[in-house]
Amino acid sequence: MIKLKPEILHQNGKPQFAVIPYADFLVIQEELEDAACLRILRKAKASEGRSPSMSLSDVKARLGLATRRARQAVA
Repeated sequence: MIKLKPEILHQNGKPQFAVIPYADFLVIQEELEDAACLRILRKAKASEGRSPSMSLSDVKARLGLATRRARQAVA
């Protein structure tokens, strides 16, 4: 967790702006992007509900694709 040390700018005795170091801004921006991606993922998972699914190994088997280990064992 980032510890912010903002510089507060006042106008007419009231706080109007918070100025933070650019490095802190970049960290906050990345955190916000991660949070947005997480919201999208959660929404997608919720909309899928109980849709049928298949594991990657089952998909590979169904498509006739050998796994790396299986190919190495044959070689």
